[in-house]
Amino acid sequence: MSDAVVPHRSEAHPQAPAAGWFRRALDSDILYSFRRSRLTMVAAVITLLFFLLAIFASWLAVQNPFDPAQLQLINSRIAPLWTADGQSPFLLGTDEQGRDVLSAILYGLRISLAVGLAGVVFAGALGIALGLVAGYFGGVVDSVIMRIADVQLTFPAILIALLVNGVAKSLLGNRLDEMSTFGVLIIAIGLSFWVQYARTVRGSVMVEKNKDYVAAAQLIGLPAPKIMLRHVLPNTMGPILVIATINLALAIITEATLSFLGAGMPDTMPSLGTLIRIGNNYLFAGEWWIVAFPGIALAGLILSINLLGDWLRDALNPRLR
Repeated sequence: MSDAVVPHRSEAHPQAPAAGWFRRALDSDILYSFRRSRLTMVAAVITLLFFLLAIFASWLAVQNPFDPAQLQLINSRIAPLWTADGQSPFLLGTDEQGRDVLSAILYGLRISLAVGLAGVVFAGALGIALGLVAGYFGGVVDSVIMRIADVQLTFPAILIALLVNGVAKSLLGNRLDEMSTFGVLIIAIGLSFWVQYARTVRGSVMVEKNKDYVAAAQLIGLPAPKIMLRHVLPNTMGPILVIATINLALAIITEATLSFLGAGMPDTMPSLGTLIRIGNNYLFAGEWWIVAFPGIALAGLILSINLLGDWLRDALNPRLR
């Protein structure tokens, strides 16, 4: 028999752990559920496409719609390229300021997604923090936080956002420029949707804090913030991901509604909601493309994100597996 030493698996194949992790990921229940749903796969592709269009808007757009130096009034209200009055390079036509509608959609998509994502992050951070504190400590702290949440639930989210936006504009006045408006929208959306995170996390924490691993962490003297963040919070991430995905669509709709009502992004830095508001003024004048294409883009984005959220909710629910 040969005395040759058989190398250890990790020595013979250095990439084995990575390959094993990748194989486990491919065999996971969530990915299996994703591959079984063609509708979810289409929604994921469309959502990814929207994000890529927003990221690479500067390279794909024929003009910068935020730069007045690139706009010419002589090019205003040009019909889409495939119509009799269309002109190159305006594929989807132009608006009343000579902005290319496709370029405006790409840049507006960037604004809408940025506001929506930042608003969801702010709402999630605030709601998770308050939910952890309320569920872990209980008592008076829990009662105060939950009563505030109950009061806010009596008002629609759009009214909360309008209230925050109105207060900010009354305080800042003329000092409220484009970037300040961007920040105000993020705060308004975040304060409108934190309650769902707080109530969900609180319920999960109240269950988790009575388990042995939390008692063991308390026994060895770990501080409460460390126990909440490192031990309890990871066990509540499933519902949080579902809420965040669905709330992303709601945040984008809220921003679009505020902009449509004139309480959102200004005309000089339009989001999809602002573009719809601008185009709505010319709908009955025959320039239908100014409002139609931003509306289709917004509807497609919201629908694809909602489909992903519905799938993620079912995939993370063990009762539906």
